[in-house]
Amino acid sequence: MVNLSFSQVRVIDSAAGCPEIPIVEGEGNAKVVLSPHNGAAFRSFQLVSLQQNARTIDLSHASDCVYYVIAGEGAIVDTAGGSRHEVAEGHMVHIDAGDRYRIEAGAAGIKVIGGPCPADASLYSMIAAS
Repeated sequence: MVNLSFSQVRVIDSAAGCPEIPIVEGEGNAKVVLSPHNGAAFRSFQLVSLQQNARTIDLSHASDCVYYVIAGEGAIVDTAGGSRHEVAEGHMVHIDAGDRYRIEAGAAGIKVIGGPCPADASLYSMIAAS
């Protein structure tokens, strides 16, 4: 059994001070809330806000990832197979390790929180440790 020793508990305000990663095409942003840059060892996630017609770049990770839609509507697109899965506020999506996908905003935009677990080092490589 692994002995987990946590030296600190932190409250992170996702509305302020979170670095952005360049994964958005169009209007919007992706703020990194939790990743190795701020001490996360087992989980990572970002807050992705996309305005109408915006989308993320095509993404793929070595580990599974999960997103929860906290506002709006849009789609998760399987970029390898071409299938499109409509999502709206309250939906949760699981993406298998290695799958290629992107998030697309609907007419009212979309806001999701989530990401790969454990962290995808290449996704967060441009952020300096805090």
